[in-house]
Amino acid sequence: MASVLKVDKLDPQSGTALELGTSGDTISVPSGATLDISASTLTPPATMPASSGINLTALNATNLGSGTVPTARLGTGTASSSTILYGDQTYKAEPGGGGKILQVVTATTTTNANITTDTFTDTTLTADITPSATSSLIFVCCQQTNFNSGVLYMKPAMRLLRDSTQLFTTGYVSPSVLLGWWDTSGVSGTTNGGYIQNMQVMDSPSSTSALTYKTQMLNGNDTSGYCGTQNNMGDGVSAGFITLMEIDGS
Repeated sequence: MASVLKVDKLDPQSGTALELGTSGDTISVPSGATLDISASTLTPPATMPASSGINLTALNATNLGSGTVPTARLGTGTASSSTILYGDQTYKAEPGGGGKILQVVTATTTTNANITTDTFTDTTLTADITPSATSSLIFVCCQQTNFNSGVLYMKPAMRLLRDSTQLFTTGYVSPSVLLGWWDTSGVSGTTNGGYIQNMQVMDSPSSTSALTYKTQMLNGNDTSGYCGTQNNMGDGVSAGFITLMEIDGS
């Protein structure tokens, strides 16, 4: 039968320490009883037993000396490189940053190209770019001064490619209906003519590999003359350029 000791105060015999129980014993405070240590100093063990901290308040976060707070404790939703923790403590997709220019590549050429075939042939204008994300867009802007020589209705055509993918084609054009420079003092029925060709294309390559953009030209009617690109205006000034701009498409 359990015995009950009723006293108002327990003091240690030596006046310095009071030991309750023996190692291995369990000392319980029954439900409904209050253990008031608010005016005392509590020295807990170095390793606290697992317990719910739901009633712990006024914890100072500056006292966190090590470890990492799990992302799930910061907010709801999925934490990732593409989400942001908002003030309502939820992880949400990062606002669209589309439209930012991420890199610019420009290339010029001073080497002319003379085309005498009805097959699209590389000119000397080309540039390479490696997109940083598959969502990136590539805005391509290029200009070349084209010419035909020897035949009035040669009908040259020009196109822009990304690697082997055709992006834009001018179609056959007759220099006789184009504004440009002319030399009609040669043989009757022939002419030399030229015009400035501009092409602007917004491309979606969906790639992070190195890409090559280039122009090609063909002689669409009569190979007795030739068409080509006049990339040097006579004073070392390049008339052929291509600019590639990577644009954030997210």
